[in-house]
Amino acid sequence: MRRTSRQDTPDLFSPAGAQALPEGFRYERDLLTVDEARALLAEIGGLEFHAVEMYGVVARRRVIQFGWKYGFDRAGLTPGPDLPPFLLMPRDRAAALAGVATEALSEALVTEYPPGAAIGWHRDAPGFGIVVGISLLSPCRLRFRRGPGRGSERAAITLEPRSGYALAGPARSEWQHSIPDVDALRYSITFRTVRGR
Repeated sequence: MRRTSRQDTPDLFSPAGAQALPEGFRYERDLLTVDEARALLAEIGGLEFHAVEMYGVVARRRVIQFGWKYGFDRAGLTPGPDLPPFLLMPRDRAAALAGVATEALSEALVTEYPPGAAIGWHRDAPGFGIVVGISLLSPCRLRFRRGPGRGSERAAITLEPRSGYALAGPARSEWQHSIPDVDALRYSITFRTVRGR
């Protein structure tokens, strides 16, 4: 498995040229094996996804949450259903990538991105701490920006299927991230620590 940190993977996403990835960002291209990813996708295929509605707008992506539920309408966390057994192995891998105890990743979000779905510029809600994502089925671009407007610092990386990434430190607290429209069906599993829990 090849692990990448911001120091060894500059990328292009700015008229100014190559930009280093944010401090606190980690990436592992082959976090899961082909067979592990295939088994996860079989389980994910049986989940009941729900629409994401923010500020009266329904997004194209759909989600299901475990451990904790974040309500976009009330901007708060409430207890959710337990993590299903099939998410325990990827949670172990995610914890190792982030360098945290497995149990610290107490929230899981599984997201379905149909072709054309995206997620706009954001930072994960302040109730969450470290964020670890696992990409499945199709690649996507993960973009970063820090600062306002056209003068903002920018960077990007392609998340390959079966890869994982972690956001901690400045990558989590100072930078926003987004995923532009995906070309093909993609799933992601996001694990997060919950502050004060």
